[in-house]
Amino acid sequence: MNKSTLSAWVFILSAAVTGCSSSGEQYSANVYKAGQVNSRQAAKTVKILAVMPAKIEVDNTEGKQNAQMIGGILGAVAGGVIGNKTSNHSKTGTVVGVAGGAGVGAAAGSLVKDTVLVDGVSLTYVEDGQTYNSAQVGKMCEFSPGVALVISTDGEETRLQPNATCPAKS
Repeated sequence: MNKSTLSAWVFILSAAVTGCSSSGEQYSANVYKAGQVNSRQAAKTVKILAVMPAKIEVDNTEGKQNAQMIGGILGAVAGGVIGNKTSNHSKTGTVVGVAGGAGVGAAAGSLVKDTVLVDGVSLTYVEDGQTYNSAQVGKMCEFSPGVALVISTDGEETRLQPNATCPAKS
């Protein structure tokens, strides 16, 4: 296998492995689980006092497992091609290449982190005369000081709904 083909395989493998990380989108205040849809949830208006940037640590187990699987598959294919070419098309060389490539690819996938940091916001707000803070996955441009809606699905959860709109990308 020539250097450019090998480089292409390395690039594809690394892109597949690094692309397997959680965006944290599932934790945004305006994302609901199926069991929360069409059910009554307590809601009230609050006054947002401050919107500050935050980083939220989210679980990336699924992304890591996907990276290991994709890395193993791509590694097996690349290893099989390399093994076949370097052993003059022998079955043994191909099998060894597939096995070695799968192992290397899966190992590369295991380098993906178990957790990732995603962008979030720290919202300070007043509710019933008390000042609270809630960290949420979201973008700074989705929130602004002023009136917002908070939805509670249980006693401790706060879902401050976005009260602003991010500029449209052109």
